Amino acid sequence: MPHINAAAALQICVLLSALPAQYFISQWYGTDSAQRIRITERLIIASWSSFTKSYLTLDAWADRLKLWLSKTRTCLNFGLLILHFRNWYYGEKKTKIGDNEAETHSYFAESTHVRSPKPEYIKFSVGQVVVHKRFGYSGVIVGWDVKANAPEEWLQHKYPPAKQDLKDTPHYRILINKANGFGKSTTYIPEEEITIIMGLEVVHHPDMKAYFSGYDGSKYIMQPWLKKIYPHD
Repeated sequence: MPHINAAAALQICVLLSALPAQYFISQWYGTDSAQRIRITERLIIASWSSFTKSYLTLDAWADRLKLWLSKTRTCLNFGLLILHFRNWYYGEKKTKIGDNEAETHSYFAESTHVRSPKPEYIKFSVGQVVVHKRFGYSGVIVGWDVKANAPEEWLQHKYPPAKQDLKDTPHYRILINKANGFGKSTTYIPEEEITIIMGLEVVHHPDMKAYFSGYDGSKYIMQPWLKKIYPHD
C-alpha cells in the first residue's frame, strides 16, 4: 500500500472539496464555466488569505498566546482561591473578636506555630468545654496563647490601666455555644474568666467540624491539623 504523506493528503482534500464547491457555485452563479472558474479562484484566494492571517502570521500566534496565558491565569487564580478558602476554613480565617477583627491569623490564638512544650501554668486545653464565670455562656476552646496576642488598639480597649496585668496571663480563643443565644460567635478571653464544665456538654457552632472530629466524653477530639499545633493538649 503506497505511503501518503501530508502534502498528498492535502491535495486529495482539495480535489475532494472541488466537486461540491463547483456544484454550489453552479447553483448560485449559473453554469458559465469561465464565470465559475473566476469565482472559484476568488474563493480559493480568499480562503488562503484567511488561513494565512489566522495561522501563518506573528500577530495571529501572538493573539493565540495571549488567549492561552489569559486562560492559564484564570486557572491559577481559581487554584489560589481554592487554597485561600481551604486555609480560611481550617483555622486561618479572620475572626471577629469582641468589637474588633483579627488583622492576621497570628492574632487571637490563631497562630499556627506549634505550642510545644506546653507551659505548666496553662490550665486548660483545646477541646475542653468551658463556661464564662460572669456572663454564663458556654463554649469550646480552640486555641490558646501564653499571654494576650492581639493588636495594640484591641489591648488598649480591652484592658484599661487598672487591668493591665491581665495582658500577661494565658488567653483562650473560644467558639461560643449558639444554644446560649449570646450573640457573638467567638471570643478571646483571659484564663481567669472561665472555668471547665465537667461531663457532656454539646456545643453548637457552625465551625465545630473544622476543628474537631468528635467527643470522647470529657473533651472534643481535635482534627489532625489542630493536634499538630497543640500536641500536648
